[in-house]
Amino acid sequence: MVIAKYRSMQKEKDISKIETLNKKSNSHNYKISKRFFDIIFSLIISPIVIIAITIISLYIKIKSPQNRVFFLQKRLGLNGKLFTVYKLNTMIPDAEKVLKEILKKDKKLREEYEKYKKLKNDPRVIKGIGTFLRKTSLDELPQFLNVFLGDMSVVGPRPYIKNEFKKYDNILVKRISSVKPGVTGLWQVTERNDTDFASRVKKDLEYISTQNFWMDIKIIFLTLKVMLRREGI
Repeated sequence: MVIAKYRSMQKEKDISKIETLNKKSNSHNYKISKRFFDIIFSLIISPIVIIAITIISLYIKIKSPQNRVFFLQKRLGLNGKLFTVYKLNTMIPDAEKVLKEILKKDKKLREEYEKYKKLKNDPRVIKGIGTFLRKTSLDELPQFLNVFLGDMSVVGPRPYIKNEFKKYDNILVKRISSVKPGVTGLWQVTERNDTDFASRVKKDLEYISTQNFWMDIKIIFLTLKVMLRREGI
C-alpha cells in the first residue's frame, strides 16, 4: 500500500517535471520563432516603411520647418534595460516644458494626465500632421528599426517610460519587462487609448501570460483594421 502510494507520488512528480520541461521548451521555441518572425517581417515591410517615413518626413518639414522629424526617447526594454525608441515627431518644440506648465496651471488636465499618462486633446501635438500620424499610428513606423535591432518585437507590451511606474511595485515592472515591448499589442487592438493607464497595464500583463504565435498574428491583422478605421488617438 505504502509502496503503491509512493510510486503514485513519484509518477505525479515525473509528470509534473515533464510538463514543466515542455512549458520551458515551448517558451524557448516561441522566443526563437518570434525573433525569427520579427526579423523577416521587418525586412519584408522595410521598403514600404522607408517610403512612408520619407514622404511623412518631407511633409513634416514643409508644414513645420522648425520641428525635428524624429523623436527619440528612453523606454523600458527587456529585463528593465533602457533603450532608445524611434518615432516620427508629432509634437511642438519644447513639448515637455509646455506639458509641465499646463499641468501646473490646470488641475483637471493634471488629474487626466495622472490617470491616463496622456491628454485627449493634447496641446503639444502639431495640428494637422501630428494629429493624423497619431490617429493612424504612423508615427510609430520608425520603431521597426528597434525591432530589427532586437530592442523590440512586432507584437508585445507597450514600450513604457520608466517614470510611469514610479507609483507601482518593482514586481510589476519586472513582469512588464520580462518580454520585449512591441510596436503593437493587445491593448492597442482591444481598448486602444480609451482606457486609463492601469487598464492598459492590465491588458499588457494579460498578453504576457497568454502570448503565443497565433495570437501575435491575430493582433497584427487587428492592428491593420484599427489603423484603417483610425480608432483612438
